[in-house]
Amino acid sequence: MFVSQHEYSLPTRFLTVVLFCLLAAMSIAQDQSPQAAPTQTETQQAAPAPNPPLTPLPQAPMPQRNAHPYSDQDYSRGKKQWPNPFVVYTVREVAPLNVANSGRTDRLLIDGKLYLSLNDAVAMALEDNLDIGIQRYNLSIADTDILRTSSGAVALGVNAGLVQGTPGGQTGTTSAGGTGTSTTGSTGGGVGGTTIGVGGAGAGVGGIVASTQGEGPPIDNYDPVITGTVNEEHVITPEANTIFTGTRSLSQNITTANFLYSQGFSTGTLMTVAFNNNRTSSNSIFNSLNPTLNPNFRFEVRQHLLSGFGYDPNLRWIRITRNNKEIENVTFRLQVITTVSQIENIYWDLVNAYSNVTVQQRALDLANKTLSDDQKQVEAGTLAPLTVVQAQSAVATAQQNLVAAQVNLQLQQLLMKNAITRNMADPILAVAPVIPTDTLNITEQYQVRSVEELISEALQQRPEIATARLTLTNNEISRKSIRNQLLPTLDLYAFYGASSLAGPQNPNCTNPSFCPPPGTFPTTGYSDAFQNLFNSSAPDKGVGVNLSIPLRNRQTQADQVRSVLEYRQAQMSLQQTENTIRLQVRQAQFALQQNYVALQAAVAARDYAAQNLDAEQKKLRMGASTSTLVLQASSALTQAESNVLAAATNYEKSKVQLDLSTAETLSKLGIDLVDAEAAKVTHMPKVPGVVPANTNDLTQPNVKPIPVPGINVPEKPAPPPSSTPAPPQTSLMQMQVVYPQGPPQAQH
Repeated sequence: MFVSQHEYSLPTRFLTVVLFCLLAAMSIAQDQSPQAAPTQTETQQAAPAPNPPLTPLPQAPMPQRNAHPYSDQDYSRGKKQWPNPFVVYTVREVAPLNVANSGRTDRLLIDGKLYLSLNDAVAMALEDNLDIGIQRYNLSIADTDILRTSSGAVALGVNAGLVQGTPGGQTGTTSAGGTGTSTTGSTGGGVGGTTIGVGGAGAGVGGIVASTQGEGPPIDNYDPVITGTVNEEHVITPEANTIFTGTRSLSQNITTANFLYSQGFSTGTLMTVAFNNNRTSSNSIFNSLNPTLNPNFRFEVRQHLLSGFGYDPNLRWIRITRNNKEIENVTFRLQVITTVSQIENIYWDLVNAYSNVTVQQRALDLANKTLSDDQKQVEAGTLAPLTVVQAQSAVATAQQNLVAAQVNLQLQQLLMKNAITRNMADPILAVAPVIPTDTLNITEQYQVRSVEELISEALQQRPEIATARLTLTNNEISRKSIRNQLLPTLDLYAFYGASSLAGPQNPNCTNPSFCPPPGTFPTTGYSDAFQNLFNSSAPDKGVGVNLSIPLRNRQTQADQVRSVLEYRQAQMSLQQTENTIRLQVRQAQFALQQNYVALQAAVAARDYAAQNLDAEQKKLRMGASTSTLVLQASSALTQAESNVLAAATNYEKSKVQLDLSTAETLSKLGIDLVDAEAAKVTHMPKVPGVVPANTNDLTQPNVKPIPVPGINVPEKPAPPPSSTPAPPQTSLMQMQVVYPQGPPQAQH
């Protein structure tokens, strides 16, 4: 290191320019963009429908609209410091957790029942589903990382895993962990947090395995820091030699007021300004001035020339966190796609559960009818008694199947309510049955694009591809930074400073042998000393370099090689993701084709069973058949109808899976991602291919039973008319919902 000192004077105007630049840098560093002022939406909640005399929980308030729909604040920016510069030292509040259900729940509750269309189910999930709600917090967490790294600090990282805590509606594995199972709802990618997830730390055989992402030269603090020390000291020191002080006990009063301003810049530059003040009074008789005022300042700039030079190493964390925010946006989109697909599957499972109850109830009615007929024939002596025992066993089996179907229906209703609400502790919602108002459409023509077109669409739209490519970008940023870190450290610095001296002449110095006569030194104060700092009367200036050469540099060598290996690994992972997506799209298309063929076969079998029942009824009227054969044909028709519904459900689920595999769920359903971020649906989803349940006969063929004497039970007389309208009834077999005053206002 070398330092050159010069004795020439520096003009005062040059110092003025330097100070002006310093003040400008401070103002730029402290400038903060104003936060977007939130405004209330103009829409109002609709009045809730009449409910049974229970006390519901309070519903959620209307969200505020702002630049960040998922939060009422922009956490990527600091607080606005004007006109209050001290606001940055106050706590920044976060809105309390809201677990109340949205007002949409009340609007769909009618007479204690939740009448739910598929579109309503998707809309409620976008507002109240807890998986989406948990993932929504990760968007704000990513914003805080942007704010943190803007100061030069290291990022804490984001969690890019799916939240998979909603039981039911298994959609298949589209990412690590899938979407849980229909019975356990197992959690896959985690529930949030701030550990370094994207390209960061992970679990290994030996514990936590760190990544080279973000590695590089140290970064200076971009936030200006002012450090101050103010000290008052009184000290008495016994003196063994009075030659230098003229007293056996030196008494001193020392006042210190030192200040330091420092700020780093993204070019690898560090600026420091030190301003020191010292006042000393003592009983020494040899000091010319007493008390002594000694202020000084020093302005220094340091610039990295090798390691740490330029924007690439110094802006790496800011760039990484911005990419991580994009990754979180992509992950949130994937979360919405996955959760909406789950909701669709849960809805079709609920429709299927209703049909299964009807099928089992028919089976039980048929078994009871068979038992009654057999008992009559045994009493007449035309049938063996063992036949009654067989019929009783069939009744017991049918009762068991019906109970199992009813329990499964209750479970499916519970799964649906859990998936589309935040809080099921509402006493109305807890006991409300869920009535699906949509059913499947088996008359829809099979239409699907070519597999090449589907794969091309998936490779462009799948969030996993975007996440993998952004991770590659982050790895490339780290590679450049670590390459820079391989260089030796060479810093150029320059400084300018000055010092001054002031104070009255020492009154204790009275010996004319070595003390000047009184009045020799003019009396000066702190203002004189401060002014002398800027007249070049006592300058301190120079330039120099600092050089640091690691002779073996093994740590950085290892990091550099590892960063390249991790980059190559990420490239291979991207290729694997593309191959997996191609395979998933092909599998989804194959499943769609197979389920469509299965649906057509089930419809054909149903039509055959209907014709067979009609034929057996005609034979019975002519005495060519028995009641047992007619009942067997009727049971076969019931099972065939159930098979049609199951095949249609599987076909609908395969369409959901294909949309999930190609990431077209949001576009096909017309879902606005901004609505999902704000937890307030303003653009109602529209699921294609579904029809209202009361306008489509899904499983029942148009075959009217022919009355057969001695077999068919006489119809019960119609009940007398009542002035009170009956509550809505649901025909479980046909999934036809009948309303006394028309269906509820639900959008499809």
